[in-house]
Amino acid sequence: MGQHKSPYHGFSVEFSEHRSYGPGDEIRHIDWKLWGKTDRYFVKQFEEETNLRSYLLVDQSRSMSFASAGVAKLEYARILSAALAYLMLKQQDAVGLSLFDSEVRSYIPPKSKTSHLNVILSQLDKIQPGPETDIAPILHRTAEVISKRGLIILISDLFDDPDEIMSGIKHFRHKGHEVILFHILDPLELTLDFSDRTLFRDMETGEELITEPIHIKKDYQQNMRYFCDYMQNQCRQNRVDYLRLVTDQPLDLALTEYLIKRKKIGG
Repeated sequence: MGQHKSPYHGFSVEFSEHRSYGPGDEIRHIDWKLWGKTDRYFVKQFEEETNLRSYLLVDQSRSMSFASAGVAKLEYARILSAALAYLMLKQQDAVGLSLFDSEVRSYIPPKSKTSHLNVILSQLDKIQPGPETDIAPILHRTAEVISKRGLIILISDLFDDPDEIMSGIKHFRHKGHEVILFHILDPLELTLDFSDRTLFRDMETGEELITEPIHIKKDYQQNMRYFCDYMQNQCRQNRVDYLRLVTDQPLDLALTEYLIKRKKIGG
């Protein structure tokens, strides 16, 4: 706990830019010299004193609301995000949050104040499953928007084109960001453990398929293993930390993975 060495932004509080004064802004941050020149109120913005800027990118698409038993993937992602935000702020790191499906639905810029945790928890509490997943364009747009290097934490079931997803992740790496990918899956999505004739409905498109799971179970499991192994191998090749999490597992694995990564980054 506490500050660490960092290859990123220094620890001093530095002036960043001006913005228009608004209700709730502290008067002591008004630039009076600029007011004298323009007759308008502007507030000085400063870079926060922080070791690391972290960004939680959470997939809230409809497929994330699936739950065969117990906790849904989206609820699991929400709890994980809350725990990570708590750890980050305890280490005086800045943390931001982005909720997305086919579009970015909410974005909270990173801050390191302890009170910022309430802002993030409040937004996480309002999560509503969105429409279809469209991960890659979201990643590319976010990579262009984030100007300062930091830690990107993507939390998703990755039910989209894997090559396109990796293209978006590589964009972050090209920009100098460190990346952790938490791949969230339900146990039943790995096993297809159904015994009776079953109607399957796509939660995002509504497409339906009736089949005998016993006839396709072996091929399905093989394809799921290939999918997960492919993502893991691609992440390894691009120096991205990958961890598959199943919703019946405790969060210890994910939190430990983050702490290991944070130690590598901060020293």
